[in-house]
Amino acid sequence: MVKVVVSGALGRMGTNIGRIVDEAPDMELVGGIDIREGTLFGTEVVPAAKIDAFLNEKKPDVLIDFTVAAAAVENIKAAARNDVALIVGTTGFSPEQRTTIASAVEGHVPAVISSNFSVGVNIFWKLVREAARELGDYDIEVTEAHHRYKKDAPSGTAKTILEILDQELGSREKVYGRVGETERKGEIGVHVVRGGDIVGDHSVLFAGNFECIEVSHRAYDRAVFAQGAVRAARWVVGREPRIYSMQDVLGL
Repeated sequence: MVKVVVSGALGRMGTNIGRIVDEAPDMELVGGIDIREGTLFGTEVVPAAKIDAFLNEKKPDVLIDFTVAAAAVENIKAAARNDVALIVGTTGFSPEQRTTIASAVEGHVPAVISSNFSVGVNIFWKLVREAARELGDYDIEVTEAHHRYKKDAPSGTAKTILEILDQELGSREKVYGRVGETERKGEIGVHVVRGGDIVGDHSVLFAGNFECIEVSHRAYDRAVFAQGAVRAARWVVGREPRIYSMQDVLGL
């Protein structure tokens, strides 16, 4: 039985994850962390200020974090102090925060950290990598769309796309939106849409002479991210203490 604590428990992702864990026959939801007290499917949710005492009391196997960057860093450090494995889907970390996270995790606890836990998105990233290898001389445009409440832009998923393109093609200038002169000079265009309740759309356009190839992924429900995070939680327990990706979980 895998014992799970959910951080950001009362948010949209937290409640989705809590529901899946609560219904899983091989998992036990032992509590939650949030900015306020409450309950998550009958389990106690405590403020983040009490996280160390809570983890020491509940002794979970894994903490799943979907919060905001500043809160996630503190949650990660607390989990590592208490020998609790980690699943981190929070995005928007600064380079300094990433260094802090690596120092807290490496050699202490196993952690799966990913900008997107959807199985489909991880396959999508693989397809983008393969397309970039074959179509590096095409013009490339990256577009992402999310709901009106999304706090960071571009999305973590889009940033991962750009990292993949840089790995395959070398670093290229990124142009975020366009105004004025628009003649291409080898850059990668990046476009962000925010509106309504869009769960998450991402696409990469490879445009050549006489043809275009577009690789895209569209999420219709946050459950796909929650299901992937829970899948990773089952996988990570007992692993060597270091940082893993969702690609490791899926064997890609």
